[in-house]
Amino acid sequence: MMNVKSLIVLRSLAALAIAALISGCAVPFFSGYGANGQSREDFEHHVEEVFKLQNRMTSEVMMMMESDEVKKPEALLQAEQHMQQICADLNEYVSRDIDGLSTGLFLRRRVEKSAIDCEQAAMAIKPLLKP
Repeated sequence: MMNVKSLIVLRSLAALAIAALISGCAVPFFSGYGANGQSREDFEHHVEEVFKLQNRMTSEVMMMMESDEVKKPEALLQAEQHMQQICADLNEYVSRDIDGLSTGLFLRRRVEKSAIDCEQAAMAIKPLLKP
């Protein structure tokens, strides 16, 4: 049977581990962040660039649709809607961050998992923008 001192130490360690997980300070499975195992700083920079790219694509789609220069408007709108679905977690993350709200561990993990797919969905719009 464990003594009281051992139980106190175990409880303290468990509390620290839970606090680290909740705050997002834990290193994700020792392999880095995102699909490419980047450092946290590099991954955050990549996510910021992906966010800017998908926002730029959305703006360009809107401008093209207003100008009536699009050869296949249905395909362009469908690709833009697909990108918005794929990038939803990233957009929620950035919106919450801008508003000063907690982003939470689970949302950050979803962004980690979807960042590359979001980038690819945004890149798939580029060829559709050519008149």
